[in-house]
Amino acid sequence: MRARKPPRPKLRLAVAALALVVGAGSGPLAAPAPARADTVRELQWYLDTLKIPQAHKITKGKGVTVAVIDSGVDASLPDLRGQILPGKGVGSATASDGRRDDDEKLAHGTAMAGIIASRGGGAMRCLGIAPEARILPVALGRPFDTRDVADGIRWAADAGADVINLSIGSDAQPTPEEVAAVRYALDKDVVLVSSAGNRKQGARGVGSPASIPGIIAVTGLAKDGGHFAESVGGPEAVLAAPMEKIISPRPKSVSSNGYGLGSGTSDAAAIMSGVAALVRAKYPDLDAANVVNRLIRTARDQGPAGRDSQYGFGAVDPLAALTRSVPAVDAHPLLAGATNGAAPSAPAATPSKDDGPAVSISMKNGTGALVQGALCLLVPIALLILVIVLVRRSRRKAATGPPGYPPSGGPQTGPPGFPPPGGPPPGSPGYPPPPGYPTPPGYPPSPGYPPPPGYAPPGGAPGRPSGNPQFGVPGYPPPGGAPTGSPAPPQAGPPAGYGPTPTGGPHPYGTPPAPQAGAWAPGAGPTAPPPPPASGGHQQ
Repeated sequence: MRARKPPRPKLRLAVAALALVVGAGSGPLAAPAPARADTVRELQWYLDTLKIPQAHKITKGKGVTVAVIDSGVDASLPDLRGQILPGKGVGSATASDGRRDDDEKLAHGTAMAGIIASRGGGAMRCLGIAPEARILPVALGRPFDTRDVADGIRWAADAGADVINLSIGSDAQPTPEEVAAVRYALDKDVVLVSSAGNRKQGARGVGSPASIPGIIAVTGLAKDGGHFAESVGGPEAVLAAPMEKIISPRPKSVSSNGYGLGSGTSDAAAIMSGVAALVRAKYPDLDAANVVNRLIRTARDQGPAGRDSQYGFGAVDPLAALTRSVPAVDAHPLLAGATNGAAPSAPAATPSKDDGPAVSISMKNGTGALVQGALCLLVPIALLILVIVLVRRSRRKAATGPPGYPPSGGPQTGPPGFPPPGGPPPGSPGYPPPPGYPTPPGYPPSPGYPPPPGYAPPGGAPGRPSGNPQFGVPGYPPPGGAPTGSPAPPQAGPPAGYGPTPTGGPHPYGTPPAPQAGAWAPGAGPTAPPPPPASGGHQQ
């Protein structure tokens, strides 16, 4: 009896095609990574993922001021030349105008300013999210404490900042001074953005100041668009932005080639601050509450439906935030009913005709939308019908069997290894018919088979034991009988020409190793390790 044939290739292809149609669009979209990363621009993978080049056709952030409360900013870097306003030093031993980076290991404040507002200017220059915005540096002491953070927020709000970036954090609960300073800035119509925290620095949940109500707490995304494992999460999470291997300008004292890579929620917060600057430039009449509301409502929902601890309201979508129609709100969406540092849920993003998803088929009227919907339904239905037809055809062929053999599942009238009734087709190998029957064309005459020793052909039908309803019992001749004196048929093993049924073994499976996070910068410059936590807080 033959083993069942494997599924036909065309059936497998049809099933795979159906699965592809059903699964399309279920995963997050991510820009393809370049085959090689020979330039600074190629390392800025997140610009393409977020469609920043398209956003820059609408606005580049002109007229918006972003305060960077951090270690200070080195204003002499070519990527930041002309972008850094005179700021403030609020900690001990800081530059009075904030235009010196006191982080000798990472130049953290300079890196965040570069992600937000680097000028660009070619493949070997860093391009910021909002390259026409201006940076207001607020330098914190080394180390700094929560009072310094509160003072820096108040000073930035009074100095006219439209957005405040806080890529710093502490595992401690926010102090009353910090909460009051955040509320002061919100009353001054400022958008505040802060990093949620990094697991590699020991954070287990969203820390301060990101956990303060009214602040956009930013978690991190990997290159594939999913949640980055090193990012913390929690109920305070508001939005997610890229954080894996983000390139930024650094002083030559930190990196010999002037650039470095980081993978922290600090980088994600800086990207979010840049997007907030673009929205404020595009909609100068919107207050801070409606800017935040626009960012939330246009975010791409990822993970569980609605707000969740990893993505918050979703992944930021700059182009949608700049183009979609979003209803105005009267109250700040992160303050209404907020208690204990957790922000309330806000309405889910509602797509409009102004902008669509990252990949779409554009239709300009209601009829076109109906056509689009019908096409989306017809393709999987047609493939499903194709699968059903192929399955039925395959089953009919299996039921019919090869020519000259009985149908699968039908009665068998001979023992294993004997030909079916009627004999094999001419020209094919098989056993000769017993004596008394005419030899079919193409078969040589044969003496047939004798009865087994100790048996004689019973009466009745020749070659069949009387009263025994079974056929093909070992030791009995095949139907038709055989004359006495002929050699006995073989009693064990398959007939000549048939090999043993092949057997198989288990196939080992292996689990590929998880990708290793790393850092890279063009040229020979090393990437510095993260700084040790400082008293009262640290960069993230």
